[in-house]
Amino acid sequence: MNSRLYDQLLERHRAAYDRSAAARRDITAKQGWKIAERAAFHDRLRAAGATTLLEIGSGSGQDSAWFREQGLEVTAVDASPAMVELTRAKGVPAHLRHVLDLGFPAESFDAVYSVNTLLHVPNSDLDAALRSLNAVLKPGGLFFLGVYGGEGSEELFAGDSHDPPRFFSLRQDQELLAYASERFDVVDFHVVPASADWRFQSLTLLRRLGRDRLA
Repeated sequence: MNSRLYDQLLERHRAAYDRSAAARRDITAKQGWKIAERAAFHDRLRAAGATTLLEIGSGSGQDSAWFREQGLEVTAVDASPAMVELTRAKGVPAHLRHVLDLGFPAESFDAVYSVNTLLHVPNSDLDAALRSLNAVLKPGGLFFLGVYGGEGSEELFAGDSHDPPRFFSLRQDQELLAYASERFDVVDFHVVPASADWRFQSLTLLRRLGRDRLA
């Protein structure tokens, strides 16, 4: 039996997102702050000359399709079969995979983009997830990591609208930065007051040009 907590939660999250796929498919509007965060990362990619991007947790494929429209060669992964199909329907190559088992050759992508996916990864498996993402990035590649933050709680969200309720790891700012800086250089970190109840932690990270710690 695999001891990773993430693996024990995977089927729960897969079922929750499969069941919400139809509702997410019909969402076309995007909050202004999310549009701004995405555009700012794209500006960094353009300045860096990036051409290939991997989205982790593509959901309905809205962001993947947008990056593709900007001229990037986009590949997507999601752990939900229904979400993979929605992403493919937008013309984006998408794979049924997850962050701890990406299945791509080392140094395959110029950039990685992930919004509100790693908050479903427990702290006990977060370094493994970041190591997996580091491995598929080219040296000097950029990684956008965006998640909702909190006060360091890890639990099934009792008030969740999804069925079954999802697991959330809502990390403090310094806690998340400490994990990220073990594997990447931090290019930018800021917090967006997304709503009265949620704060969004925005990190732009860089895979180091030198030899990274792989252990």
